[in-house]
Amino acid sequence: MTNRIAAESFSPARDTLPNFYHMELNELPRANSSTSPTLGQLLKHVGDARKEAAGDSCQTPVHQVLDLTDTPLEPRPLPFVLSFSNLTYSVKVRRKMRVPALFSRGRNRLEAATEATPVAGENPFVRTKILLDNISGEARDGEIMAVLGASGSGKSTLIDALANRIAKDSLKGTLTLNGEVLESRLLKVISAYVMQDDLLFPMLTVEETLMFSAEFRLPRTLSKSKKKMRVQALIDQLGLRNAAKTIIGDEGHRGVSGGERRRVSIGIDIIHDPILLFLDEPTSGLDSTSAFMVVKVLQRIAQSGSIVIMSVHQPSYRILGLLDHLIFLSQGQTVYSGSPTNLPQFFQEFGHPIPESENRTEFALDLIRDLEGSPGGTRSLVEFTKSWQNMKKHNNDPNSSSEAERQGLSLKEAISASISRGKLVSGASNDASPSSMVPRFANPFWIEMAVLGKRSTKNSSRMPELFGIRLGAVVVTGFILATMFWQLDSSPKGAQERLGFFAFAMSTTYYTCADALPVFLQERYIFMRETAYNAYRRSSYVLSRALVSFPSLVFLSLTFSAMTFWAVGLAGGFSGFLFYFSIILASFWAGNSFVTFLSGVVPHVMLGYTVVVAILAYFLLFSGFFINRDRIPAYWIWFHYISLVKYPYEAVMLNEFDDATKCFVKGVQIFDNSPLGSVPTALKLKLLESMSTTLGVNITSSTCLTTGSDILKQQGDTVLLQFVAGKQEQEKVKKDVGDWWARWCCELQEFYFLA
Repeated sequence: MTNRIAAESFSPARDTLPNFYHMELNELPRANSSTSPTLGQLLKHVGDARKEAAGDSCQTPVHQVLDLTDTPLEPRPLPFVLSFSNLTYSVKVRRKMRVPALFSRGRNRLEAATEATPVAGENPFVRTKILLDNISGEARDGEIMAVLGASGSGKSTLIDALANRIAKDSLKGTLTLNGEVLESRLLKVISAYVMQDDLLFPMLTVEETLMFSAEFRLPRTLSKSKKKMRVQALIDQLGLRNAAKTIIGDEGHRGVSGGERRRVSIGIDIIHDPILLFLDEPTSGLDSTSAFMVVKVLQRIAQSGSIVIMSVHQPSYRILGLLDHLIFLSQGQTVYSGSPTNLPQFFQEFGHPIPESENRTEFALDLIRDLEGSPGGTRSLVEFTKSWQNMKKHNNDPNSSSEAERQGLSLKEAISASISRGKLVSGASNDASPSSMVPRFANPFWIEMAVLGKRSTKNSSRMPELFGIRLGAVVVTGFILATMFWQLDSSPKGAQERLGFFAFAMSTTYYTCADALPVFLQERYIFMRETAYNAYRRSSYVLSRALVSFPSLVFLSLTFSAMTFWAVGLAGGFSGFLFYFSIILASFWAGNSFVTFLSGVVPHVMLGYTVVVAILAYFLLFSGFFINRDRIPAYWIWFHYISLVKYPYEAVMLNEFDDATKCFVKGVQIFDNSPLGSVPTALKLKLLESMSTTLGVNITSSTCLTTGSDILKQQGDTVLLQFVAGKQEQEKVKKDVGDWWARWCCELQEFYFLA
């Protein structure tokens, strides 16, 4: 049996594996005298053969086929056994409110009373729903275990429980690998989880997607050429050679087929050759041929020395022939557990023989569904399953112990044996504990950042329309502002218009960042999947995103600044432009980061847009433009200090008005913003003479009455202005919001200003 499995696993004719160089079978390395060659060993010797034949590895000799189908292979041990016993998982759900039984009639009255009336001692508003009820079983490497059942039977929940995706406090029971309890850290390293949805970057090709996964999961000690060889071998193993250069695609870009996409999803999670592979309905949404090819790939993965556990809704006859162990679930309980070949005998003894012309699994699922609708439910089938399994264990007692237990392999020994056969190519050490034999992350954080940045740049560069739309929005906004506020003068009206321009321009930089919202939402679940199993650190992703987005923000900021600075007539010359540009850049960067943060909190596009627009409106309201800081109520003053619009608004005001020599109100211009603004100039001059006489100060038409510093003071005392003005103004903040809050704000603003 093992010889046949190995032959099928490595036959190029059957599995379209790559053409390897001809070598004698006895030259292949073995972990011990009883182990057969694995894909990792073949890859290693392919690389050695290339080096020997080509010298500098720059040329590749002619390929010859390595045929193992006719060569007898010695049986290898099965070192891994995943055992789970009495897994129980329940959740609290809110009890539905029903019409009281007194207002119901007949059967409805009984149903209402049963549903609405809780059992004595139960919470009247919350009931307990059991999703898994004492599930037990065993999975071995080299085999595929399939979990079947109708929708809501608990298939995905069981897969999540085995993959440690359920909180330990909520899950009861034991889960062991080779008799040892699996630690969460070790499980993440030696396992992989393939979600039901295909979460891939749409503009990357199949080969690029697998190569990036290899760079994440394989260590930097492994050369680039060996990583490429691993990817090429995996492409052939997955049957993706014809689609290797095709992009994944999405709704707007044509790419690979559904079956090919699913195989790519599997490939990115098995690039490091995991020991445990969990899949949540990998065949859903596929036609029968594509589904069969996917399961065929999983069979080859299992035969290479992995434990494959998958949930499947309703397998076809061909797929059933590839499965080694079945678990049927009904409402969280096991109604069958065993080999597919034992299904006819099981249901024959249960009293419901399977017709020869009918699909076994379809018959079983239909029968389970009928029993679920009967008064007694599936209780009789559950009890029969328990007695049938006990009878099988008693009859097969000599073979009931696991292969690993008979050979006495501990978890550390089993992992070491797998590593020696080519598994877990991420590397290992000789530490005492199994959890320390493999590293938590394959690469240091700077390599993770480089790979993440390269992947994000390559994916976004193939969708230039996204950046083009954002650039168009910035250009249109800058053009409108430049034409609306064209060449503002230094009159009181011009000074007021400058304040309006600053408030609108600074808030616009944040609103134009709202289009970054769906970008992370598209990558959200990719990020969650990759970080859940330690492909890279979360901090590496955050830093790489910030750095990758920076060049585009620089270009947007430069475009907006160049279009508005000289057109509006802002002060400061070239140095003032550089300061203005840096503030715009900081606003874009802060806005982009803020929107990305909200997209992580609100995982829905339309709801996210609503939240972003609302919060940015509040930031503008409390920025200090519409209402003076001294006029903001004490219970809202905290919002003023967290407003993202406040700080760039104050910074550009300082850049424009922090000049004691620049005058904005001269002589008769003092009446411009008053009811006397419409009187003749001669009368205004007489009023100035009268004011001069009264005040004892000579005020002429050229006397400067308001400078830029005066305008800053009129705008109210803010944290940034206080930092520039000195310590005296800080006392007002201390009085308003308390000593501790003022110290925090001032220190934060000092850091912001210096940065």
